[in-house]
Amino acid sequence: MSGDALVQAAGVTRPSKSVRLREARFEDHPQVAALETKFELVPKSYEEWMHLWADNPACREMQGKFPIGWVLENADGAIVGYLGNIPVNCELEARKLLAATTRAWVVEESARSYALLLLATYFKQDNVELFLNTSVNSESARAYGSFQGIPVPVGAWDRSLFWITNYRGFAESFLRKKGGSMARPLSYPLSGALFLADQFRAGRFSDEMAFEVQSCAGFDDRFESFWMALRKMKHRQLLSIRNREALEWHFKYSLLNQSAWIYTWGGSSGLAAYSIFDRQDYHPFGLTRMRLTDFQCLDEEKAPAILNAMLKTALARCRRESFHMLELTGLNRRLESEVERASPHHRQLSNWRYFYKANRRDLGEKLKNADLWDPSFYDGDSSL
Repeated sequence: MSGDALVQAAGVTRPSKSVRLREARFEDHPQVAALETKFELVPKSYEEWMHLWADNPACREMQGKFPIGWVLENADGAIVGYLGNIPVNCELEARKLLAATTRAWVVEESARSYALLLLATYFKQDNVELFLNTSVNSESARAYGSFQGIPVPVGAWDRSLFWITNYRGFAESFLRKKGGSMARPLSYPLSGALFLADQFRAGRFSDEMAFEVQSCAGFDDRFESFWMALRKMKHRQLLSIRNREALEWHFKYSLLNQSAWIYTWGGSSGLAAYSIFDRQDYHPFGLTRMRLTDFQCLDEEKAPAILNAMLKTALARCRRESFHMLELTGLNRRLESEVERASPHHRQLSNWRYFYKANRRDLGEKLKNADLWDPSFYDGDSSL
C-alpha cells in the first residue's frame, strides 16, 4: 500500500498550516522531554536519548540513514507531538531482517487530530521489513489495528503474573490508584491481609532440581558464544539479535543506573541460560517493580526449572531491596505452566501488548505460523 493510501485508509488528517510534520532531530530533546513529562512518561537524559541511535548497531550498519522519529510543530515552532523510531536487527532462517520499534507516542490535546499521521509515517518506511511494538496500550491498540498491526501469536500478552515482594508499599500504591485519600494509613491493615492471604496460597517454587544461579554485572565473552549457539538452535524462529554488542547497547544505561539484573546458569560447556530483569516502575502511584525482560536457555528440557531458579533468586532480591512486586508477561505455555506452580497473582491487562506488522507479503504469510515465534519484551522498546 502506498504512503498516500495508507494515510487515507486510516482516516489520517494531513497537516494544516498550523501543524507541520517533520523528522525529529537530536536538538529536539528538551521539547520532547517536556512533552513526555507532561503526559506522565519518563524522559531520558540527552545522553541516554541520543544513545538509542548514535550507538545502535542497526543504525551504524545503515550509516545513520534512519530517521530517529518525527515531530509535529505548531505555527510557533513548538513541538506538540512526537513518535520515536528505533531500528533493531532480527534474524529468521539465517537471514538478517531490519525491524523498527516506536518510542513515546505522545501528542498535545490541541493536535490530537494529527496523532495518527505520526504512526502512518512510521508504518510507511520502505526499508523496514518488520515492525515490532511491545508496549501497545489501550489508547494505541485500535490505532495499530487500523494499520494492520497483528497481535503476536505466542504467549499471553494481555495478562501478567506477579508476586508481591513488599506488602505495605504494594498496598499503598494500590490504594493510591483507587483514589483513596488515606492510602498510607490504610496500607497497613491491607498489607497485613495480603500477606496472610499469600501464606495460605498453595504452591511454592520447586526445589526438585537445584541450579546454582549467578548474578552477572555485565555482558562478557560468554554471551557472544551463547548467541552463536542460540541462533543455531533456533534458526527457524524469529529472533532479535542478542550478541554481546546488541545486549550492551540495549541495556547500557539500565546497568549503569542499576535498574537491570542479569542472572546466568552455566553448564559443563559454558553459559547455558540467562535472564534479564528490568525495572519498570509506575510513577503516578508510586509502584516499584522488576519485570522479566528476556529469558533464553540452550537446554529446552531444563528451561522451566532454570527459569524457576532465576525467579526465586530475583524474588529474594526484590524483597531485600524493597521492590513492591516482580512481574512476568508473555511466557510460552510450557514455561508459564511451570511458573504457575509457585502460585503467582494474575492481573488482566487492558489489551494485548505485543503487535507486529510485516512489510513484505511473503514474510507476513510466514509469520502467521506460531512456531516461528519466540517473543519477549526484549524485541521492542519496553526495556529501552
